[in-house]
Amino acid sequence: MSREEQRIVNDQQSREEREHSEDIIRDRKRSKQMHQHEESGLELSQIVFIGRTFEEYMLMFDLTREELAGQNILDCPGGACSFSGQARKLGAHAVASDIVYQYGMNELGTKGFQDIEHTMKQIQAVQGMYVWDHFGTIEGLRQERLRAITDCVKDMREHPECYVATVLPELPFNDEQFDLTLSAHFLFTYADRLNFDFHVRTLLEMLRVTKHEVRIFPTVDLTGKRYEHMDELKVFLEKMGYLLSEVRTSYEFQRNAHTMLRIRKPSL
Repeated sequence: MSREEQRIVNDQQSREEREHSEDIIRDRKRSKQMHQHEESGLELSQIVFIGRTFEEYMLMFDLTREELAGQNILDCPGGACSFSGQARKLGAHAVASDIVYQYGMNELGTKGFQDIEHTMKQIQAVQGMYVWDHFGTIEGLRQERLRAITDCVKDMREHPECYVATVLPELPFNDEQFDLTLSAHFLFTYADRLNFDFHVRTLLEMLRVTKHEVRIFPTVDLTGKRYEHMDELKVFLEKMGYLLSEVRTSYEFQRNAHTMLRIRKPSL
């Protein structure tokens, strides 16, 4: 075999090896994505992709704009909320994490706008379950929800690296990567679907990736009742050395949903 023929054979082998390696990598990625999907059991049709505005977050978590600059903040689950994008404009290093981010931005955006319209129709029949001081009317609420998802999807397009797909109770972040973790309308809210063990594991994971403090809003379930295992949870975490307090905030839309749980590390 001539030197030129040998070179052609070697090139062909190298090409085949590269293609084989790329196939393996693609298969591994596909397998990982399928595993995560199976593990979560999530279908896009099962979720409601609606979020709160930056202003709502500031009220829910009793924050000021001056506090945000220079802070590493995790919003989990972030959903269609506009907080992280707006916080970054004020100098924060904010990341949103949610199981739904496994889907594409176009899919989520389309689903979110449809969900807003559907939700507004549902709220018509149960307006008495809500306090309308902040929004005024259903149309006022609709406009705020549209603003939140519009800002969120725009920021997702501009900063996709700041929206991380996560399957709780595990988080793909380093120990104490964030100064502050915020979690709205998930834990406690769905107490009828998330058991006590899941609450504990999720909070411990949030505390693992957080240097200073975790804030959870609200402290009630969908019926407006305080989380039934709250006292047990507080005793458990306090025995581990964490400092806990239930704090009344100036935000209330769902009736009785006006309190957040603050969990601070003892170094503070």
